[in-house]
Amino acid sequence: MTAEASQAGPSEGPASDGLRPLRIALLTYKGNPFCGGQGVYVRHLSRELARLGHRVEVIGAQPYPVLDEGYDGLSLTELPSLDLYRQPDPFRTPKRDEYRDWIDALEVGTMWTGGFPEPLTFSLRARRHLRARRGDFDVVHDNQTLGYGLLGDVGAPLVTTIHHPITVDRQLELDAAEGWQRRYSVRRWYAFTRMQKRVARRLPSVLTVSGTSRQEIVDHLGVRQDRIHVVHIGADTDLFAPDPSVPVVPGRIVTTSSADVPLKGLVFLVEALAKVRAEHPGAHLVVVGKRPAEGPVAQAMERYGLEGAVEFVKGISDAELVDLVRSAQVACVPSLYEGFSLPAAEAMATGTPLLATTGGAIPEVAGRDGETCLAVPPGDAEALAAGLTRLLGDAELRARLGAAGRERVLRHFTWARAAQGTVARYREAIALAGRDAADTRAAGTVRRRSAAGHDRPATTPPGRSAALADAAAGTPADTGAVSVTTAETSDRESRATC
Repeated sequence: MTAEASQAGPSEGPASDGLRPLRIALLTYKGNPFCGGQGVYVRHLSRELARLGHRVEVIGAQPYPVLDEGYDGLSLTELPSLDLYRQPDPFRTPKRDEYRDWIDALEVGTMWTGGFPEPLTFSLRARRHLRARRGDFDVVHDNQTLGYGLLGDVGAPLVTTIHHPITVDRQLELDAAEGWQRRYSVRRWYAFTRMQKRVARRLPSVLTVSGTSRQEIVDHLGVRQDRIHVVHIGADTDLFAPDPSVPVVPGRIVTTSSADVPLKGLVFLVEALAKVRAEHPGAHLVVVGKRPAEGPVAQAMERYGLEGAVEFVKGISDAELVDLVRSAQVACVPSLYEGFSLPAAEAMATGTPLLATTGGAIPEVAGRDGETCLAVPPGDAEALAAGLTRLLGDAELRARLGAAGRERVLRHFTWARAAQGTVARYREAIALAGRDAADTRAAGTVRRRSAAGHDRPATTPPGRSAALADAAAGTPADTGAVSVTTAETSDRESRATC
């Protein structure tokens, strides 16, 4: 089913770079723009690509992407999964008449055994869909699915975005896991990362969002550096902008936590808040995200008596989110690691002063300590408390950091810049695929002219034969299926739905 975001097609003239407009298939196995960075990326990038004059068809599964309306050539094609993690019945067992094919059976079987099936099963559905529509697209852009189905021929040159290796998340969760059962459950859930490593190494063109992520992709996934290109993403600076008419609430600290996982560092911010309130009793925290029913964050709130000082908000509109950030005296990013940090860029764009850790790529976004933000080490509640206390008590510092932060975002981190850089990489991938096709045809001609019994040159470019074999087989070599003895449902639900 295709739902058009705009009925009118793009103009027949050239794109903004003066060249022929591209027909782009933008894949996302998960597209919720209100929970997690992947949906935000797809929403804003697709809009800016359409603004540049290209035709963009977003192909996604549940939760479906939400696209901005009113842009020529921007559309959504739904490629439904069984939606096993939907509310209000996550980890459900589908009824018999819901099964359509063997991919559905694989999806359920992987879930039953404690794994996360969506990257693999979406890739298999996407390959089938794209091959049936050969010739409809000039380029296929995968948003971190990294599934076996996208190896080999998908009907057009492939460009892949890897925001950061999920192996980083896996290791942080293993480090925080208590007991062998919990560690076993984490390993089983993240079994799909073995597939992602294998796929990533065979990709011809990888985009990532920061220099830090680029190095992590080399170190964790084994991708060659010359295949990885940094294209910074950014904030919607028209939406996330200062508005003096919005009153600032004294003592308000705002943060975003898309999932209750150790990576986000929320427990350290809660502990810091308890310390700050000794000097600033009115200090309170508003978290954009789902309130955890149990786990380290819930336990910390109870231990420090912070039930009335921490509020969670979820499902708010863009306008409500922006006004919430504007109303805060301090925005905080307490993450242990981020591949980029959209919340940091968005807070800075509103002119709200930022306190952030130095985890992962956050310094690339937030800038230097004392110039565009206050920076503290990750996982340090004492340092967070000191930074919060300093900002809450110094109006002049808040104003200076807020103004400098917005200026930094305007210079370096906008979605328009991201779209322009992405299109440049699309055109490079298309040109490379054309050269490879010409080389293959030439090699085939030489082979046909070879005498019987002589050595024959390979017609497949080096490094691709294994990828083609995997794709032709139709099933992965290793799904990592093992049994699991404990259901960590609340943590898995949080990860699966964001």
